[in-house]
Amino acid sequence: MAEEQARQQGRHETLREIDMVRIGDKRYKATNGRGGVLPIGGGNDPDFTPVELLLAALAGCGAIDLDYLTGKRAPFASFAAHASGHKVRDEGGHHLTGLTVTFDVTFPEGEGGDAARDSLARSVQQIQDRLCTVGRTVTLGDPVQYRTGDLSGALLEPSDDSVAERPTSGEPSSS
Repeated sequence: MAEEQARQQGRHETLREIDMVRIGDKRYKATNGRGGVLPIGGGNDPDFTPVELLLAALAGCGAIDLDYLTGKRAPFASFAAHASGHKVRDEGGHHLTGLTVTFDVTFPEGEGGDAARDSLARSVQQIQDRLCTVGRTVTLGDPVQYRTGDLSGALLEPSDDSVAERPTSGEPSSS
């Protein structure tokens, strides 16, 4: 009994999840357990497409890790990041190739800034090799299981926040 509770507790600590509802034609709303809301679109509106969200997740994951690692020494004086990849269709189906995240950061003058600059290359390597969960998941390629099932009662209603439906038309430019 105690072992089962410990196993369930460990599973709960590692589980990450979101819920999603449809809010319009090719528009969806993802909600996390903390109440954060993110509209997702098919490419005909300002909303991020799923591919753009993946790029943002790669850059964001690395940025947060970089902030933790170098922030022990000094805060960023400036920060910018760029993520890119090519969406292709080949014998493997639709996927991205050439994924790259570039960080352009500076640190303040002084001992802390010098220490942060000195740790930058090692920090970026650690992010790539072991720290960024999103990048590691993409790199390791754990299979995604798509399935159907009854989610009644598990999702939020589309009208429970300020993400409003926008009309869209035409084919998506990317997804």
